[in-house]
Amino acid sequence: MIRFAHIELLYALLAVPLFILIFWLYKNWKHRAKKRLGDESVIRTLMPNASTGKPGMKFFLTILAYIFLVIGIADPQIGSKLEKVKREGIDIFLVLDVSNSMLAEDIKPNRLERAKMAISNLIDKLEGDRIGIIIFAGRAYKQLPLTTDYSAARLFLSVVDTKIVPTQGTAIGAAIKMATESFDNSQHNKAIVVITDGENHEDNAVDAAKAAAEKGIKVFTIGMGLPDGAPIPMYNNYGTQIGFKKDRQGKTVITKLDESMLRQIAAAGNGSYVRANNTTTGLKKIFNDISKIQKKEIETKQFTNYRHRFQVYLFIAVLLLILEILISNRRSAWVRKLDIFGK
Repeated sequence: MIRFAHIELLYALLAVPLFILIFWLYKNWKHRAKKRLGDESVIRTLMPNASTGKPGMKFFLTILAYIFLVIGIADPQIGSKLEKVKREGIDIFLVLDVSNSMLAEDIKPNRLERAKMAISNLIDKLEGDRIGIIIFAGRAYKQLPLTTDYSAARLFLSVVDTKIVPTQGTAIGAAIKMATESFDNSQHNKAIVVITDGENHEDNAVDAAKAAAEKGIKVFTIGMGLPDGAPIPMYNNYGTQIGFKKDRQGKTVITKLDESMLRQIAAAGNGSYVRANNTTTGLKKIFNDISKIQKKEIETKQFTNYRHRFQVYLFIAVLLLILEILISNRRSAWVRKLDIFGK
Protein backbone atom coordinates (compact mmCIF):
# COMPACT_ATOMS: atom_id res chain seq x y z
CA MET A 1 0.00 0.00 0.00
CA ILE A 2 1.40 3.35 -1.05
CA ARG A 3 0.52 6.70 0.53
CA PHE A 4 2.00 10.17 0.33
CA ALA A 5 2.96 12.27 3.34
CA HIS A 6 2.36 15.47 1.34
CA ILE A 7 -0.16 14.38 -1.29
CA GLU A 8 -1.12 17.98 -2.11
CA LEU A 9 2.33 18.50 -3.69
CA LEU A 10 1.35 16.11 -6.50
CA TYR A 11 -0.63 19.00 -7.99
CA ALA A 12 2.74 20.18 -9.32
CA LEU A 13 2.49 17.34 -11.88
CA LEU A 14 -0.26 19.34 -13.59
CA ALA A 15 2.51 21.59 -14.92
CA VAL A 16 3.90 18.76 -17.09
CA PRO A 17 1.43 19.29 -19.99
CA LEU A 18 2.25 23.02 -19.85
CA PHE A 19 5.98 22.32 -20.15
CA ILE A 20 5.31 20.01 -23.12
CA LEU A 21 3.19 22.70 -24.80
CA ILE A 22 5.90 25.34 -24.29
CA PHE A 23 8.56 23.01 -25.74
CA TRP A 24 6.36 22.24 -28.76
CA LEU A 25 5.74 25.94 -29.39
CA TYR A 26 9.47 26.63 -29.09
CA LYS A 27 10.27 23.87 -31.62
CA ASN A 28 7.73 25.28 -34.08
CA TRP A 29 9.10 28.82 -33.63
CA LYS A 30 12.65 27.57 -34.19
CA HIS A 31 11.59 25.65 -37.31
CA ARG A 32 9.88 28.73 -38.79
CA ALA A 33 12.90 30.90 -37.94
CA LYS A 34 15.21 28.54 -39.86
CA LYS A 35 12.89 28.64 -42.85
CA ARG A 36 13.14 32.40 -42.94
CA LEU A 37 16.93 32.17 -42.99
CA GLY A 38 17.04 30.09 -46.15
CA ASP A 39 16.84 26.59 -47.58
CA GLU A 40 16.90 23.91 -44.85
CA SER A 41 19.36 21.67 -46.74
CA VAL A 42 21.80 24.57 -47.00
CA ILE A 43 21.44 25.31 -43.28
CA ARG A 44 22.13 21.66 -42.45
CA THR A 45 25.26 21.82 -44.57
CA LEU A 46 26.42 24.95 -42.77
CA MET A 47 25.64 23.39 -39.36
CA PRO A 48 26.75 19.73 -39.75
CA ASN A 49 27.21 19.22 -36.01
CA ALA A 50 23.69 20.35 -35.01
CA SER A 51 21.54 17.46 -33.84
CA THR A 52 17.79 17.40 -34.49
CA GLY A 53 16.93 14.58 -32.10
CA LYS A 54 19.04 15.30 -29.02
CA PRO A 55 17.15 18.43 -27.83
CA GLY A 56 13.99 16.36 -27.70
CA MET A 57 15.79 13.60 -25.81
CA LYS A 58 17.21 16.12 -23.32
CA PHE A 59 13.75 17.63 -22.80
CA PHE A 60 12.25 14.16 -22.24
CA LEU A 61 14.86 13.38 -19.59
CA THR A 62 14.22 16.74 -17.90
CA ILE A 63 10.47 16.08 -17.75
CA LEU A 64 11.08 12.61 -16.31
CA ALA A 65 13.43 14.09 -13.72
CA TYR A 66 10.80 16.69 -12.79
CA ILE A 67 8.14 13.98 -12.34
CA PHE A 68 10.39 11.86 -10.12
CA LEU A 69 11.43 14.97 -8.17
CA VAL A 70 7.81 15.93 -7.44
CA ILE A 71 6.92 12.39 -6.39
CA GLY A 72 10.01 12.27 -4.17
CA ILE A 73 9.17 15.58 -2.47
CA ALA A 74 5.61 14.30 -1.87
CA ASP A 75 7.31 11.55 0.20
CA PRO A 76 5.83 8.21 -0.97
CA GLN A 77 5.54 5.67 1.83
CA ILE A 78 4.93 1.95 1.54
CA GLY A 79 3.02 0.00 4.18
CA SER A 80 4.56 -3.40 4.58
CA LYS A 81 2.02 -5.06 6.86
CA LEU A 82 -1.79 -5.18 6.86
CA GLU A 83 -3.13 -5.21 10.41
CA LYS A 84 -6.42 -4.81 12.21
CA VAL A 85 -6.46 -1.54 14.11
CA LYS A 86 -9.06 -0.66 16.74
CA ARG A 87 -10.04 2.93 17.38
CA GLU A 88 -12.97 4.80 18.89
CA GLY A 89 -15.07 7.06 16.72
CA ILE A 90 -18.25 7.62 14.75
CA ASP A 91 -19.09 7.67 11.05
CA ILE A 92 -19.81 11.11 9.58
CA PHE A 93 -20.99 12.07 6.10
CA LEU A 94 -20.47 15.71 5.20
CA VAL A 95 -23.12 16.80 2.68
CA LEU A 96 -22.07 19.96 0.84
CA ASP A 97 -24.23 22.17 -1.37
CA VAL A 98 -22.40 23.19 -4.57
CA SER A 99 -25.28 24.92 -6.36
CA ASN A 100 -24.70 28.34 -7.93
CA SER A 101 -26.45 30.08 -5.03
CA MET A 102 -23.47 29.07 -2.87
CA LEU A 103 -21.41 31.63 -4.79
CA ALA A 104 -23.31 34.47 -3.12
CA GLU A 105 -20.97 36.74 -1.19
CA ASP A 106 -23.11 37.70 1.82
CA ILE A 107 -20.58 35.54 3.71
CA LYS A 108 -16.99 36.30 2.71
CA PRO A 109 -15.33 35.25 0.50
CA ASN A 110 -18.50 33.40 -0.54
CA ARG A 111 -20.79 30.76 0.90
CA LEU A 112 -19.04 27.80 -0.74
CA GLU A 113 -15.51 28.79 0.21
CA ARG A 114 -16.65 29.49 3.76
CA ALA A 115 -18.28 26.04 3.88
CA LYS A 116 -15.08 24.40 2.65
CA MET A 117 -13.18 26.21 5.40
CA ALA A 118 -15.66 24.84 7.94
CA ILE A 119 -15.23 21.29 6.65
CA SER A 120 -11.44 21.62 6.67
CA ASN A 121 -11.55 22.79 10.28
CA LEU A 122 -13.84 19.90 11.18
CA ILE A 123 -11.44 17.40 9.62
CA ASP A 124 -8.61 18.86 11.72
CA LYS A 125 -10.58 18.07 14.89
CA LEU A 126 -11.44 14.47 14.04
CA GLU A 127 -9.68 11.64 15.83
CA GLY A 128 -10.49 8.07 14.90
CA ASP A 129 -13.74 8.96 13.14
CA ARG A 130 -14.51 7.86 9.61
CA ILE A 131 -15.53 10.65 7.25
CA GLY A 132 -17.19 10.76 3.83
CA ILE A 133 -18.15 13.60 1.48
CA ILE A 134 -21.27 13.96 -0.67
CA ILE A 135 -21.83 16.98 -2.91
CA PHE A 136 -25.14 18.02 -4.39
CA ALA A 137 -26.93 20.55 -6.55
CA GLY A 138 -29.75 19.28 -8.79
CA ARG A 139 -28.50 15.75 -8.03
CA ALA A 140 -26.33 14.21 -5.35
CA TYR A 141 -22.90 12.67 -5.97
CA LYS A 142 -20.68 10.68 -3.63
CA GLN A 143 -17.33 12.43 -3.67
CA LEU A 144 -15.57 10.34 -1.04
CA PRO A 145 -16.68 7.10 0.70
CA LEU A 146 -16.16 6.66 4.43
CA THR A 147 -12.47 6.72 5.29
CA THR A 148 -10.02 7.55 8.06
CA ASP A 149 -7.64 9.02 5.48
CA TYR A 150 -8.06 12.70 6.33
CA SER A 151 -5.41 13.74 3.79
CA ALA A 152 -7.53 12.23 1.02
CA ALA A 153 -10.58 14.07 2.38
CA ARG A 154 -8.73 17.39 2.20
CA LEU A 155 -7.56 16.59 -1.33
CA PHE A 156 -11.09 15.86 -2.56
CA LEU A 157 -12.38 18.95 -0.77
CA SER A 158 -9.83 21.21 -2.48
CA VAL A 159 -11.21 20.50 -5.97
CA VAL A 160 -14.87 21.05 -5.10
CA ASP A 161 -16.60 23.95 -6.87
CA THR A 162 -19.94 24.71 -8.51
CA LYS A 163 -18.75 23.40 -11.90
CA ILE A 164 -18.11 19.90 -10.58
CA VAL A 165 -21.79 18.89 -11.01
CA PRO A 166 -23.62 18.98 -14.38
CA THR A 167 -27.12 19.63 -13.02
CA GLN A 168 -27.96 22.77 -11.09
CA GLY A 169 -30.66 22.95 -8.41
CA THR A 170 -30.78 22.13 -4.71
CA ALA A 171 -31.78 18.55 -3.93
CA ILE A 172 -31.12 18.37 -0.18
CA GLY A 173 -33.38 15.36 0.29
CA ALA A 174 -31.59 13.31 -2.38
CA ALA A 175 -28.24 14.12 -0.75
CA ILE A 176 -29.44 13.07 2.72
CA LYS A 177 -30.90 9.86 1.25
CA MET A 178 -27.61 9.06 -0.50
CA ALA A 179 -25.67 9.68 2.71
CA THR A 180 -28.09 7.44 4.66
CA GLU A 181 -27.65 4.62 2.14
CA SER A 182 -23.87 5.07 1.97
CA PHE A 183 -23.25 4.04 5.57
CA ASP A 184 -22.21 0.41 5.92
CA ASN A 185 -23.83 -2.14 8.24
CA SER A 186 -21.44 -1.52 11.11
CA GLN A 187 -22.71 -0.81 14.61
CA HIS A 188 -20.94 2.56 14.75
CA ASN A 189 -22.95 5.62 15.62
CA LYS A 190 -23.59 7.74 12.57
CA ALA A 191 -24.18 11.41 11.74
CA ILE A 192 -24.87 13.53 8.67
CA VAL A 193 -23.83 17.19 8.53
CA VAL A 194 -25.62 19.16 5.80
CA ILE A 195 -23.96 22.44 4.81
CA THR A 196 -26.20 24.53 2.56
CA ASP A 197 -28.11 27.78 2.15
CA GLY A 198 -31.34 25.82 2.58
CA GLU A 199 -33.01 26.78 -0.70
CA ASN A 200 -34.49 23.37 -1.48
CA HIS A 201 -36.15 23.19 -4.91
CA GLU A 202 -36.21 19.50 -5.72
CA ASP A 203 -37.62 17.21 -2.99
CA ASN A 204 -38.81 16.73 0.58
CA ALA A 205 -35.66 17.01 2.65
CA VAL A 206 -37.54 16.81 5.95
CA ASP A 207 -38.87 13.33 5.11
CA ALA A 208 -35.34 12.23 4.13
CA ALA A 209 -33.99 13.45 7.50
CA LYS A 210 -36.82 11.68 9.31
CA ALA A 211 -36.01 8.43 7.47
CA ALA A 212 -32.36 8.79 8.50
CA ALA A 213 -33.34 9.36 12.14
CA GLU A 214 -35.44 6.19 12.09
CA LYS A 215 -32.23 4.31 11.28
CA GLY A 216 -30.43 5.93 14.21
CA ILE A 217 -28.58 8.50 12.09
CA LYS A 218 -28.52 12.06 13.42
CA VAL A 219 -28.81 14.90 10.91
CA PHE A 220 -27.18 18.27 11.64
CA THR A 221 -27.46 21.38 9.47
CA ILE A 222 -25.27 24.45 9.01
CA GLY A 223 -26.88 27.39 7.24
CA MET A 224 -24.53 29.23 4.89
CA GLY A 225 -25.74 32.76 4.21
CA LEU A 226 -27.64 35.63 5.74
CA PRO A 227 -31.44 36.12 5.92
CA ASP A 228 -31.20 39.32 3.84
CA GLY A 229 -29.56 37.37 1.05
CA ALA A 230 -27.31 38.45 -1.81
CA PRO A 231 -27.19 38.29 -5.63
CA ILE A 232 -25.56 35.32 -7.36
CA PRO A 233 -22.40 36.32 -9.28
CA MET A 234 -22.00 35.05 -12.85
CA TYR A 235 -18.56 34.31 -14.30
CA ASN A 236 -17.20 33.65 -17.78
CA ASN A 237 -14.87 30.80 -18.70
CA TYR A 238 -11.88 32.88 -17.60
CA GLY A 239 -13.19 33.37 -14.06
CA THR A 240 -14.06 37.04 -14.58
CA GLN A 241 -17.36 38.21 -13.11
CA ILE A 242 -19.73 39.37 -15.85
CA GLY A 243 -22.70 40.37 -13.70
CA PHE A 244 -25.36 38.75 -11.56
CA LYS A 245 -27.94 36.07 -12.27
CA LYS A 246 -31.31 37.44 -13.45
CA ASP A 247 -34.76 35.93 -13.73
CA ARG A 248 -36.94 35.85 -16.85
CA GLN A 249 -38.16 39.37 -16.18
CA GLY A 250 -34.56 40.63 -16.12
CA LYS A 251 -34.53 41.26 -12.38
CA THR A 252 -31.50 40.33 -10.31
CA VAL A 253 -32.08 37.10 -8.36
CA ILE A 254 -31.52 37.40 -4.61
CA THR A 255 -30.73 34.14 -2.85
CA LYS A 256 -31.70 34.07 0.82
CA LEU A 257 -30.89 31.66 3.61
CA ASP A 258 -33.89 29.44 4.36
CA GLU A 259 -33.45 28.94 8.10
CA SER A 260 -36.94 27.54 8.56
CA MET A 261 -36.18 24.63 6.22
CA LEU A 262 -32.86 23.86 7.86
CA ARG A 263 -34.37 23.92 11.35
CA GLN A 264 -37.06 21.49 10.24
CA ILE A 265 -34.47 19.16 8.71
CA ALA A 266 -32.37 19.18 11.90
CA ALA A 267 -35.43 18.64 14.09
CA ALA A 268 -36.61 15.71 11.95
CA GLY A 269 -33.12 14.22 12.05
CA ASN A 270 -32.76 14.53 15.87
CA GLY A 271 -29.84 16.88 15.31
CA SER A 272 -29.29 20.62 15.64
CA TYR A 273 -29.05 23.68 13.42
CA VAL A 274 -26.64 26.62 13.48
CA ARG A 275 -26.21 29.57 11.15
CA ALA A 276 -22.85 30.69 9.81
CA ASN A 277 -21.97 34.37 9.50
CA ASN A 278 -18.95 36.51 8.68
CA THR A 279 -17.32 35.90 12.06
CA THR A 280 -17.98 32.19 12.59
CA THR A 281 -19.01 29.15 10.58
CA GLY A 282 -21.03 27.70 13.44
CA LEU A 283 -18.73 24.74 13.41
CA LYS A 284 -17.91 24.78 17.13
CA LYS A 285 -21.51 24.18 18.25
CA ILE A 286 -22.07 21.45 15.68
CA PHE A 287 -18.81 19.74 16.60
CA ASN A 288 -19.71 19.90 20.29
CA ASP A 289 -23.06 18.29 19.50
CA ILE A 290 -21.39 15.61 17.40
CA SER A 291 -18.87 14.98 20.18
CA LYS A 292 -21.74 14.10 22.51
CA ILE A 293 -22.58 11.13 20.32
CA GLN A 294 -21.21 8.04 22.02
CA LYS A 295 -18.16 6.77 20.19
CA LYS A 296 -17.88 3.06 19.60
CA GLU A 297 -14.82 0.99 18.95
CA ILE A 298 -14.09 0.79 15.24
CA GLU A 299 -12.03 -2.07 13.87
CA THR A 300 -10.40 -1.30 10.53
CA LYS A 301 -7.71 -2.95 8.45
CA GLN A 302 -4.83 -0.73 7.47
CA PHE A 303 -1.23 -0.98 6.41
CA THR A 304 1.31 -0.30 9.14
CA ASN A 305 5.10 -0.05 9.31
CA TYR A 306 5.19 2.57 6.60
CA ARG A 307 8.64 3.17 5.21
CA HIS A 308 9.79 6.30 3.39
CA ARG A 309 10.73 5.79 -0.25
CA PHE A 310 11.45 9.38 -1.31
CA GLN A 311 15.18 8.61 -1.52
CA VAL A 312 14.66 6.30 -4.51
CA TYR A 313 12.71 8.90 -6.49
CA LEU A 314 15.12 11.73 -5.69
CA PHE A 315 18.07 9.53 -6.69
CA ILE A 316 16.45 8.72 -10.04
CA ALA A 317 15.66 12.43 -10.57
CA VAL A 318 19.30 13.41 -9.94
CA LEU A 319 20.51 10.57 -12.20
CA LEU A 320 18.27 11.74 -15.04
CA LEU A 321 19.45 15.34 -14.66
CA ILE A 322 23.10 14.24 -14.78
CA LEU A 323 22.35 12.18 -17.90
CA GLU A 324 20.64 15.21 -19.47
CA ILE A 325 23.68 17.38 -18.78
CA LEU A 326 26.06 14.81 -20.27
CA ILE A 327 24.12 14.61 -23.53
CA SER A 328 25.44 17.22 -25.94
CA ASN A 329 23.27 19.10 -28.44
CA ARG A 330 25.90 18.29 -31.09
CA ARG A 331 25.71 15.21 -33.29
CA SER A 332 28.02 12.34 -32.36
CA ALA A 333 31.06 11.75 -34.52
CA TRP A 334 30.02 8.22 -35.49
CA VAL A 335 26.61 9.53 -36.58
CA ARG A 336 28.25 12.10 -38.84
CA LYS A 337 30.31 9.30 -40.46
CA LEU A 338 27.12 7.40 -41.25
CA ASP A 339 25.56 10.47 -42.86
CA ILE A 340 26.33 9.36 -46.43
CA PHE A 341 23.72 11.70 -47.88
CA GLY A 342 25.35 14.77 -46.39
CA LYS A 343 28.11 14.78 -49.07
